[in-house]
Amino acid sequence: MSTDLSETAVQTRSTGRLPGSLLRLATCGSVDDGKSTLVGRLLYDTKSVLADQASAIEEASRRRGQDGPDLALLTDGLRAEREQGITIDVAYRYFATPARRFILADTPGHVQYTRNMVTGASTADLAVILVDARNGVIAQTMRHAAIAALLRVPQVVLAVNKMDTVCFQESAFTAIADEFAQRARKLGVADVTAIPMSALTGDNVVEPSTRMDWYDGDTLLSHLENVPVGADPVSKPLRLPVQYVIRHPSESQQVVERWPAGQLASGLLRVGDRVVVQPSGESSTIVGLSVLGKETESVRAPQSVAVRLADEIDVSRGDLLTAGPPPQMLRHIRANVCHLHERPLRARQRVLLKHTTRTVPAMVEQIDYSMDVTDAHRLPCPDGLSVNDIGGVRIRTAEPLAVDDYAENRRTGSFLLIDPQDGATLAAGMVDARAGDQHL
Repeated sequence: MSTDLSETAVQTRSTGRLPGSLLRLATCGSVDDGKSTLVGRLLYDTKSVLADQASAIEEASRRRGQDGPDLALLTDGLRAEREQGITIDVAYRYFATPARRFILADTPGHVQYTRNMVTGASTADLAVILVDARNGVIAQTMRHAAIAALLRVPQVVLAVNKMDTVCFQESAFTAIADEFAQRARKLGVADVTAIPMSALTGDNVVEPSTRMDWYDGDTLLSHLENVPVGADPVSKPLRLPVQYVIRHPSESQQVVERWPAGQLASGLLRVGDRVVVQPSGESSTIVGLSVLGKETESVRAPQSVAVRLADEIDVSRGDLLTAGPPPQMLRHIRANVCHLHERPLRARQRVLLKHTTRTVPAMVEQIDYSMDVTDAHRLPCPDGLSVNDIGGVRIRTAEPLAVDDYAENRRTGSFLLIDPQDGATLAAGMVDARAGDQHL
């Protein structure tokens, strides 16, 4: 098999070293704005595509009667996507340049697949929101901007695509960029980087455009390579959700020790640190750490680790090991949710709430509002939230949960609502711990 990899990939394979930091990004926007073509252009022009893949795309494009390669085929992986010419599922792609590594989620544009965009953007450091230069800012554009704001995606790029269809006019770009910035501020998106481009022709995607000499900013790739990544999870207070408790023989083989294990959601953990187990409130000292079966002195988010405590205290799946500023212990939670299921979410509905590794019975006590994503207005919703709706809710849980505000910690401030009857995921939620009257 041919391996026409980028120089970076070759260096990585030969030296074992990875380039730069990691940036997680999501592309989103309305249908036919060119998301898949843009992703394909990034992969193709950075030589992140295997030679046989490129040949297959070129051959498929020729069979369709196209003059050049249809780069959207690089990301539209499902058969239904290729046949319909649309993106349905979230397509994850991995590539690298000498400056940085990237995990890219190409998310759907159709309104009925908005919930898939939530999945793709939930861990993103940056969202690329595409706009067709002919159509400008439309409702679905603002829906995706609202979700990016709700999910606290740190960076937003407005990619004004298909500039070739408006003769690369500066006035068309400026009007769209100004309108989006004004409307996005109402949603809480304060900082937007706007870039004019054509994914089809490659202008300002990887290489600067010679047909838009009025634009003196970065290309999309240059911006992605240099944009600051969000706050390091190591800088946040320690949060270790316990996923499993490993039974580990002691050195004397006389006692079987219990080592809580899980993936660090945030923070740094070292041997000798004092930790508190939530929700019990018991504390102990770390006397051993094990990563992949090897002892280590320290671990950092998002590593997975098994922990040996100095004291025999009760720790089980669903508990949270913490240090530093403590999480809030809540049974009454206010949150923003994006409803994901065809069945409406209604007040007084019984659900299961999954927070990190802990799942507890809960009730949706009240639905305060639904959001009009076109202008951020809050609307009454007496009939509940429908699929793809965004709204504010109040939830009461059967047991106290150790939660952080979503704005402070995306991992320990998020949750899922699940149907207790069939296990279907109903909604994705973001805790607003700053709201009043919710403490125990």
